[in-house]
Amino acid sequence: MLFIPMTERTNPLDALLRAVETGDLKAARAAAETLSQGPGSNPMQLAAEVLHELRQPLLGIKGYLQMLGEDDGPHRPTLPLILAQVERMEQIVADFTRLASNRPAPKERLVLPQHVQEALATFLRNPESAKCSVEVDAPPGVEIHGNARLIEQLVLNLLNNARDAMGGRGRIKVVVGRELGAPVLFVADWGPGIAPELRERLFQPYVTSRQRGSGLGLAVCRRIAEEHGATIELAPPTAIPGENPPPATVFRVRFPPEAAPAVNRRKRLLIVDDESIIRSIFRDLMGKECEVVEAETAEEALAQLRAVGPRFDLIVTDKNLPGLSGLELAQEARRLDPSSRVMIMTGYPSLVTAQQALELGVVDYLLKPFDDIRQVREKIREVLQAPGGGRTVAQNKRVDIYEDNPLTAKAVSDALQQLGMDPQILTEPVPGGTEPPAAVVVSWDFGPARGTAAVELGKAMAKGAPFVVLVEHLSMEITLEALRAGCAACLPKLLSDARALSRELSRALKVSP
Repeated sequence: MLFIPMTERTNPLDALLRAVETGDLKAARAAAETLSQGPGSNPMQLAAEVLHELRQPLLGIKGYLQMLGEDDGPHRPTLPLILAQVERMEQIVADFTRLASNRPAPKERLVLPQHVQEALATFLRNPESAKCSVEVDAPPGVEIHGNARLIEQLVLNLLNNARDAMGGRGRIKVVVGRELGAPVLFVADWGPGIAPELRERLFQPYVTSRQRGSGLGLAVCRRIAEEHGATIELAPPTAIPGENPPPATVFRVRFPPEAAPAVNRRKRLLIVDDESIIRSIFRDLMGKECEVVEAETAEEALAQLRAVGPRFDLIVTDKNLPGLSGLELAQEARRLDPSSRVMIMTGYPSLVTAQQALELGVVDYLLKPFDDIRQVREKIREVLQAPGGGRTVAQNKRVDIYEDNPLTAKAVSDALQQLGMDPQILTEPVPGGTEPPAAVVVSWDFGPARGTAAVELGKAMAKGAPFVVLVEHLSMEITLEALRAGCAACLPKLLSDARALSRELSRALKVSP
């Protein structure tokens, strides 16, 4: 029996690499078959090991190209393009290696917007991204538990995917925020969109509609998301509100919600008023039940909201403040965290500011001087004890209209059709379908449920979706009633025409025609 010394034995992986290098297809197949029949063989792991061996020659090529870029020569303008292709090869190697790896990555507390900016900087260094316009809406304070390198790779892959989908030229928007208390990341582009036949297989390896694409980027995104307990999916264009035209493609990554607060965690209350006596009253009123933090101005309050730490459960602010107003503070607080809850208090109430507060999603509008401070305490307690949450996002465009006046019902229906919605007129207080609607419009004078009962009907039938109340004549009392019920808007029926009504409904429901 012939024994081969260990130094002379042929390593199947080395044989495969030599065969690939020399172009010997027959030898490469033989070496691959030997490897696949070995103990513990795994095709994905085999490919990952082969690609890992390619990293060193890629590193050498990249290093020498970078040094050549320091010399003035006729080929210097083309070197960045060559470097971009080398970096693309490195990305493919990294993507496939990540797919094949089963090793969990170490995780820590991360500020998500910070790593979005890091990924964006890497993206913009690539010359292929030079013709892309990237807008980032990433307020500070959104945190996740994750691996920094992998989160940056996920964002970079989504940015690369958007760029390539648009042929290297176009607009990309990245949004960081919260949905129902969970950190969420959106990456949108205004490219050609995704063909229906690809949607079901979009996150599978090697699925791509582009000739130059490897089909690995989105598969890696899903792998990274799953490793972080997150979900990645296509979202409707309306997930990025206020855009006209809306984006063609929107990817949404939803991370796990922050850990539920401990039972004994004290609620946090932010009181904003330039009068020290008012702040003292609230501190003494609520200090035994929750942590009360004071701010004299809206600017000081915003600094508190942006600071790293537990979020505030409720913000109570005066409307008339030096500098930014209380309404402007509410608007910025909702931008930083859409789940923020704000109460406005004022000694100078008006229908206009009450309407503005309603549009901003303010939970209450308190009138100074307070008739009974104990009633204010009960209102604060109700909000603090109520579960937080955002709007329900429906999977349809149905808007249920509760109106028994045929002329008004038709006007509302025409206005909603201009927005691309599917209006349904109902003359009885019954659900419009088995699924929750996208929105509800209810008349204050709806025969089967008038006045306050109409508001309660709209809230019940909306099932968490936005609802709008229509009234013959706006008043402070009706507006405040609608505001306290969580209504999206309170609109007069006597708007000039369907176009004006359509515009107001578009603002209230946050949909674009």
